[in-house]
Amino acid sequence: MIKFVKYKVIMPLILALTLVGGILLGFVLAPNGSSGNLLIYPTVNKISGVIEYIKQEYVDTVSEQKLVETAIPAMLKELDPHSVYLTPEDLVVSNESLGGNFSGIGVQFSMQKDTIVVIKATSNGPSEKVGIMAGDRIVEINGETVAGVKYPQDSIVKRLRGVKGTKVTVGIRRDNSDEIVDYDIIRDDIPIYSVDVAYMIDANTGYIKINKFAMTTYQEFLLAVNKLKNVGMQRVIIDLRGNVGGIMDAATNIANEFLDKGKLIVYMQGKSRPRVNTVSNEYGNCLNDEVVILIDEYSASASEILAGAIQDNDRGLIIGRRSFGKGLVQNQQVFRDGSAIRLTVARYYTPTGRSIQKPYENGVEDYRKDILERYSHGEFLEKDSIRFNDSLKFVTPGGKVVYGGGGIMPDIFVPVDTVGITKYLNRISAKGLIYKFAFDYFDKNRDKLLEYPSADLLADYLKERRVLNTFINYAAKNGVSRDAKQFNESKEIIETQLYAAIARNVLDNEGFYPIIRKIDKTLNVAIEEIYK
Repeated sequence: MIKFVKYKVIMPLILALTLVGGILLGFVLAPNGSSGNLLIYPTVNKISGVIEYIKQEYVDTVSEQKLVETAIPAMLKELDPHSVYLTPEDLVVSNESLGGNFSGIGVQFSMQKDTIVVIKATSNGPSEKVGIMAGDRIVEINGETVAGVKYPQDSIVKRLRGVKGTKVTVGIRRDNSDEIVDYDIIRDDIPIYSVDVAYMIDANTGYIKINKFAMTTYQEFLLAVNKLKNVGMQRVIIDLRGNVGGIMDAATNIANEFLDKGKLIVYMQGKSRPRVNTVSNEYGNCLNDEVVILIDEYSASASEILAGAIQDNDRGLIIGRRSFGKGLVQNQQVFRDGSAIRLTVARYYTPTGRSIQKPYENGVEDYRKDILERYSHGEFLEKDSIRFNDSLKFVTPGGKVVYGGGGIMPDIFVPVDTVGITKYLNRISAKGLIYKFAFDYFDKNRDKLLEYPSADLLADYLKERRVLNTFINYAAKNGVSRDAKQFNESKEIIETQLYAAIARNVLDNEGFYPIIRKIDKTLNVAIEEIYK
């Protein structure tokens, strides 16, 4: 779990100096007979004493809760970048993501021209049960107008989510009608899926994209594997790019699917935590399947555990770019008010003994800038620019050299693909024109597009309809005029992204990923390696 929560806090050292300085100043300037006492409440700890002293003696009334809420993040910030304080609101959001569900009405929606447009109602979810359909406009929530008032998307989400079993009334406008029809929806648990897609790239090769490691991830992975094995999968590409981690057990359980009995998957150890090994059993479903794992600079934590287990056991190929480098284990303690701290209690180590945690001695800000530093010295473009430390060299049982101290280095490096990137493409991307056009086109041609059951058939239809030309005219009307030379350079990217975006509206991720694969350099390198 590497999602950072940024707090505006006063550094503890500065706070301490300020307090001491203020107390000393009070000692010098206090009127006769009230010189002050530097031994503040010696029977309690210093922090409690300072807070109590401020409450009783400070010139203005202060909130004890606010002081505590400020002090806790400041203390944790001094430890490491992943020991954090979570407010009750932060904890609810985090637990929803990792728990695999939340309570809501069960719709995917898009904000179009300040109007909430339903893209899809969750199958057998609360909204589908009362008759909400794709294309419906949500114009009111509990009697409050939400169309045309420029509410931010997170504000809409808060209005639609709520406690399971509670009611929310939404006003729906359908088929460009002016009539608003109210639907009473009882909120229920809505699944959050961590496996984005699982499909066959060819007759023998499956592709599974995992966006995070949650409570439900392992079961989702097993369902994906069974589905693909039923149609001939003998090798699998697991895509962990952009996956910042989550629950470690989900990653170790997936690693177990590929490893013979008795193989070390990962071990954890800390000052107050004795070494704990996680070892594979003999019950994996993919013991004879070839495996390739894709990673990048945002693959972290549990993603690195899975990649490290496969790499260190010489079980498969790791392809992409060096991963994030998060090798610290957090334990969560919840307070009575619903807030919590996640405290680093151990480090995890890959089977060869590598700690892949990158340095953080220079503070949180430098730690957060690490990705930018990698980019600036050319790491995203050239493998040779990566600095290795021989003292952190390890060797796998098969004789492969691997390194610790800063992420998982892939077996096959794939640089960021800059071919076809032009100012014309960047202007289109900056305005979000592909996404906006894709939804508008789908919304106007919904019935026809839904006739196409696969990504390939849909892409062929869009090509026949010369949708790319329609988009170029649309972009020009929205301030991005066509530059012939730059368009030719970027044509493949624009066309592929356009078709994939439309397909996502029609077929969800089962439409998007098979199309976008055409310009996915890392995935295509993996496919080439499989057939060498």
